[in-house]
Amino acid sequence: MTEKSDSLNDSPDTIWDSARRQIGNGLLSVVMPAYNLGHTIADNIQRVHALLNNHVPFEIVVINDGSTDLTALELAAAASRNPSLLIVNLAHNIGKGGALKRGFEASQGSHILFLDADMDLPPEQMSGFFKIMEDENADVVIGSKRHPDSVLEYPMIRKLASAVYFGLVKLLVGLPIHDTQTGIKLFKRSALEWAMPRMLVKRFAFDLELLAIIHEKNFRVAEAPVTLEFHARWGSMRVSSVKQVMTDTLGIFYRLRLLRYYQSIPDAKMPSPPPMVSVIIAYPAPTSYLDECLKGVQSQTYKNYEIILLPDENSNMRWPACVREIATGKLRPAEKRNIGLSQAHGSIIAFLDDDASPLDDWLQQALVHFSDSSIAAVGGPATTPGNDPYMARLGGRVLINHLVSGKYRYRYEPERVREIDDYPSCNLLVRASIMKELDGFRTDYWPGEDTILCSEIVHKLRYRILYDPRVVVHHHRRKLFLPHLRQIGRYALHRGHFARRFPATSRRLSYFIPTLLVLGLILGGAASLFCNPCRILYLSAVAIYCTATFLSCFTRRLDVWLLTWFGVMLTHITYGSRYLVGLLSTKIPGSRKPFDHASENLDYNKSTGESNY
Repeated sequence: MTEKSDSLNDSPDTIWDSARRQIGNGLLSVVMPAYNLGHTIADNIQRVHALLNNHVPFEIVVINDGSTDLTALELAAAASRNPSLLIVNLAHNIGKGGALKRGFEASQGSHILFLDADMDLPPEQMSGFFKIMEDENADVVIGSKRHPDSVLEYPMIRKLASAVYFGLVKLLVGLPIHDTQTGIKLFKRSALEWAMPRMLVKRFAFDLELLAIIHEKNFRVAEAPVTLEFHARWGSMRVSSVKQVMTDTLGIFYRLRLLRYYQSIPDAKMPSPPPMVSVIIAYPAPTSYLDECLKGVQSQTYKNYEIILLPDENSNMRWPACVREIATGKLRPAEKRNIGLSQAHGSIIAFLDDDASPLDDWLQQALVHFSDSSIAAVGGPATTPGNDPYMARLGGRVLINHLVSGKYRYRYEPERVREIDDYPSCNLLVRASIMKELDGFRTDYWPGEDTILCSEIVHKLRYRILYDPRVVVHHHRRKLFLPHLRQIGRYALHRGHFARRFPATSRRLSYFIPTLLVLGLILGGAASLFCNPCRILYLSAVAIYCTATFLSCFTRRLDVWLLTWFGVMLTHITYGSRYLVGLLSTKIPGSRKPFDHASENLDYNKSTGESNY
């Protein structure tokens, strides 16, 4: 290609002709993620500003990705001197991909340029990207280290890694490009508006996922040569980073080719005007889990919300203006939530458990679906947090086992978008008008009041409930074995009873399978005592079951593998037994106690409301 060499002979003004034609009456947003660049960030911003000034309309968006040095102070000083500079400060490091997503959401440009803030890739080459975008009628132009006209001194180990990764990407994803990771990329806004809401990866494989989504939608992607100036050590790669890249890459392949997750995301926009949300949190008394929950809500990118706290007793704490605390006395969760509903100002009610902490885009991702008037509620996965105790994380592994949750595994791990008719209220957003039409939750059952609510929404009122894998909360789990099994038994008891009382969503074969297993173990064992062929058949069936569950729990850590295996089998037996009891019962108690949640994992002082986690 000749664009690069020709541009060197052009005047400083004419090399921007393509950019001006492409941008027209729009705006160029240069989005720069920065982490611990306090000593250079101000000069780097000034370099970009001087390059663009008087050539094209522009803004510079710098995302401070939880830096621990002087970056925030330097950015604040730079912003006071430069009106074209927009700063996005993140409280914690979320990775380059997550920072780029935040920067895009804050930007206003018709064209977006992603540029590494360390200036390893000189910004002066961006004008050539516009020339390629114009000449090739491209929607996206990416810098490519593997382009034949690129100028770089690349360490051999990085060249080898790049070649291997390119081969893997070509095989699994089928992208017709040679380099996904170079930190300078130019986009038309329409391409990012399609791709960004579908993104899951926030760190190492962010670029690959972004380009895979864009390519799948048939946006045109072109490659540009780059000049790479090394300002840091590029020769070393941590094993943990390589492992994460491979895991994320395989995940993208699974979602793209097998699950077809990206294609399942509807193209929805935020309702106009943006709705007020009432986040309702019912709990007996404060714990450190509640602190995590509130921190997650208050970190939302969407800010039009209120929080209604529903403890047994008033805490006498000084809450922010957006938080209201209403002491309810010792009531069940459904009763507490109905009190919260009566005091809520929002048109959307977000039900959240106190031991569940939402991701920062939780509301943003959920609310777009309410632009469709046929959708009454939205739910999302409740994943196991990495900071759970060891035995609680094992409880989470049991829940995501395919032989435990089966087709309902999406409740605990992100899967494709789908319509549902039964979802837990630990992560559920519902229109306030629907809740009022149904007079809130039924209070004669717990757990299970959310099952009845969802059934009435779908089968009585004929509205839709949507599951979106991006509407994520981290939900603390019960420890293996007893706390986990107590919870499973309680759910199974009510599900069995609901199979009689509310068959629309509970009389399903998948819920009855564990009971068939228990009956098979009991009746088959009894038959084997009196019949030799029955004994052989019975032992063979048990061996097949044990082998299948054993293999389904595979992991390289033997202790985790074995404990998960025992947890899976005990979960089957507990659920099957209690489901049968509920199925045969004409009446079951609503609950022995008003609450049960993951505070069992805490050293909790009930008299003071304090906990040590």
